[in-house]
Amino acid sequence: MNYKMAIRLLAWLFLTTVSFAQAQQPAKISRIGVLLYGTPENDPNVAAFRQNMRDLGYLEGKNVSMEYRFAGGKPERIEEAATELARLNPDVILAFGGDVMPAAQKATKTIPIVMWVSNDPVQAGIVASLAHPGGNITGITLILDELAGKRLELLKEIAPSISRVAVLWNPDHADPEFREIQSVAQAMKVRLQSLQVRRGEDFDGQFDAATKAKSQALIVVSSRLINFQRQRILDYAAKNRMPLVGDWGSWAPDGGLMSYGPNLAEMVHRAAVHVDKILKGTKPMDIPVERPTKFELVINLKAAKHIGLTIPPNVLVRADRVIR
Repeated sequence: MNYKMAIRLLAWLFLTTVSFAQAQQPAKISRIGVLLYGTPENDPNVAAFRQNMRDLGYLEGKNVSMEYRFAGGKPERIEEAATELARLNPDVILAFGGDVMPAAQKATKTIPIVMWVSNDPVQAGIVASLAHPGGNITGITLILDELAGKRLELLKEIAPSISRVAVLWNPDHADPEFREIQSVAQAMKVRLQSLQVRRGEDFDGQFDAATKAKSQALIVVSSRLINFQRQRILDYAAKNRMPLVGDWGSWAPDGGLMSYGPNLAEMVHRAAVHVDKILKGTKPMDIPVERPTKFELVINLKAAKHIGLTIPPNVLVRADRVIR
């Protein structure tokens, strides 16, 4: 065997060995940490997120794994859950909710975080700005200030005689919605009653206060705390024949009169896209925080009938979904 043939043979053997070794190496498994206020089972957005990740090519057990830490609806457990998740050092953390986001922010300054919040992340001190978040955090905010006032306007279109409206909200969940509702209420000469809740045990007392004040309708400002008490809130409104107006989520489908807010399916998809970008190497500081662009008006005619309201045709025709 001459010298050139020997060199070629050695080169072939080397390339064959490298190719074989590469073929034997398992595919890299990306690790996603998911931080929740409730549990994975009671949050429909978790199932939607997992489906969106599958659509993007991430198969659990093959090229991605998900670790869940959650508070089970108990605010005092959120920081512990966030700390545990950060210790696992996943490639990215998905923080589902403005109630859990401050704990995630406190738990790590280095692990990329994709937030899904319904409050204002700039006002809450989570990011520097929506366009240039800075640091290790980006994601989705469902907030659009003018929507809060629009819900009160829609309520008055449906029931012009209403003059006393209770607003259920969590003051620890920094957002401008209550302020925006106040502004519209003053212009419309509607008296607002602030029902502030910070923990599950606060709800009954605030319901009693709304009843004593003879509030005629209830506007709900969503947070994970409030959504975790959804059925309790709906039951109160139905029992007292109060029109209930929600923002995002299933308030109207679950029994409220009306909801008006972002298209959640679209926003869950965008959260998955953010996670995908980070797993492929993009830094969170280079991914602008997104706000909703699609909105849905949902009206529940069964709820309207229960409380003796007739939905005006000019409102009904604008609904994206009508529950009969």
